[in-house]
Amino acid sequence: MTAAAANHQNEIEALQRDLAALTEQIGKVIVGQDNVISGVITCLLAGGHGLLEGVPGLGKTLLIRTVADAVDLDFARVQFTPDLMPADIVGTSVLRQNDADSRGGMLEFQPGPVFSNILLADEINRATPKTQSALLEAMAEGTVTAAGETRPLPQPFLVLATQNPLEMEGTYPLPEAQLDRFLYKIQVNFPTEDDLMQILDRTTGTHSATVDPVVNGERLLEMRALVRAMPVTKSLTRYVVRVLRATHPDDARAPETIKRYVRFGGSPRGAQSILLAARIRACQHGRSPSTDDVKAVALPALRHRVILNFEGEAEGISIDDCIGQVLEGVPKD
Repeated sequence: MTAAAANHQNEIEALQRDLAALTEQIGKVIVGQDNVISGVITCLLAGGHGLLEGVPGLGKTLLIRTVADAVDLDFARVQFTPDLMPADIVGTSVLRQNDADSRGGMLEFQPGPVFSNILLADEINRATPKTQSALLEAMAEGTVTAAGETRPLPQPFLVLATQNPLEMEGTYPLPEAQLDRFLYKIQVNFPTEDDLMQILDRTTGTHSATVDPVVNGERLLEMRALVRAMPVTKSLTRYVVRVLRATHPDDARAPETIKRYVRFGGSPRGAQSILLAARIRACQHGRSPSTDDVKAVALPALRHRVILNFEGEAEGISIDDCIGQVLEGVPKD
């Protein structure tokens, strides 16, 4: 083994140790939900935003807050409501009185909660589209334009949003353009019987878990660079492209369910998300990315990017089932 290869192997092993420590700290508070925890950690390493969807009471907000506690980064939470204004997120200019001259003053920009490393957008679908769009520039460009000036956000920057799929009254579904900015859409499922037992033991007694930060911002950026440097074969990249194209109803490889019930397939950002998430999963297991990694990450990377047509909506077709048929039908080579 060459010196460069040995150094790379040592970096991968260090990354695995850091991820194991991060998962362990989160596990002090969160019971079960392994797929959800893995999805949020993937968003952290990929530098992509995450959307967590689940009914109330499943610990979505607690999970995100716990992740923020396990990394040494600035954290802010915004509770989205119909009366929330864009300035409440990005900030606004305020008049600062001049002590020397009571008649004078100057406008000073007061940064909003978006100027943090991790922003929790709680119940994001309760805010109006105007307020939701305040996050779009931040999510896409890592900047905020306010008071006539474009200001960079601190790096790393990550939006973790939650939404409730049950209540429709007083909510505003996110537009496709904004959904496409999320790397992952993570389904938070109801806990198992054993998990519920542990949750009750932890939350109804005197025990209170303490989460220690194990990764800082500088280390997180190093881990991101290491993941992106992992080589991927052209055959695997082509497989990702074929999977993405097969979600489009006009593609020759699209299964019958896609052709009948889907209006629009995944965007190129979907393929980027799949390939990056497959790299991260392979790093966690200490090997090169494979088609198994692609299949494991395809659902959260595509489920918010595949749009059903009217017939699919009317018949209650599952997007996850449609993507599953794509993964079964697309050949590996």
